[in-house]
Amino acid sequence: MIRTEDLKKALENCGALQFGEFTLASGAKSSYYIDIKKASTNPAVLRLIAQAMAAKIRELGLHPQHVAGVVLGSIPLATALSLETDLPLLMVRKERKDHGTGKLVEGDLRPGDSVLVVEDVITTAGSSMKAVTELRSEGAKVGRVMSVIDRESGGRENLAAMDVELTALVKGSDLLKDVGQ
Repeated sequence: MIRTEDLKKALENCGALQFGEFTLASGAKSSYYIDIKKASTNPAVLRLIAQAMAAKIRELGLHPQHVAGVVLGSIPLATALSLETDLPLLMVRKERKDHGTGKLVEGDLRPGDSVLVVEDVITTAGSSMKAVTELRSEGAKVGRVMSVIDRESGGRENLAAMDVELTALVKGSDLLKDVGQ
C-alpha cells in the first residue's frame, strides 16, 4: 500500500508544491499552489499516483466500469489509472467542439455504466461537478470523484450536494504539515 507520506514526498520532490501568492482556478487566493502537471508529466510520480488510486479503488471495494478524466488536467492521471486497472477511459471536454461529432464525452459509454471521475486537484470542485453533470446526462452512474489533492476548500461539500463522494489521496493540510505555512 502506498502511504500518504510517500505520495507527499514524491509531489514535493518533483516540484509540484510551490509557495507564494497564487490565484486558483476558482478565483480564490492561496499561499500555496499544487502544480499537478509537474507530477503528471513525471513518469515515476504519475505511476505512483496511478498505483495509489488503483489501491484505493480496491481498498474501498469499488467496481467502476470506466474511469473518466476532465480535459486537460486530469487526462494523464485517468489514462495512467486506466492502464493500471484495465478500466476503459472516458474523456470529458469542458466545452463542445464546433467540428467532428461535437460530443462532450469521448469514449465508449453506455447508459447505466458506472464511472469513477478522476481529478488532479479539488478546490471548489467546479470542473468535477460539470463533468458529473455531463456524464449523468449521458446516462452514466457517477457516485464518486477521486482526486490526487483535496485543498479542503468546499469541494467535498459541493460534490456531496450532488450525491457524489470525494476520495482524495492527499489533503492540502497533509501537504502543509512540517513546512511552516
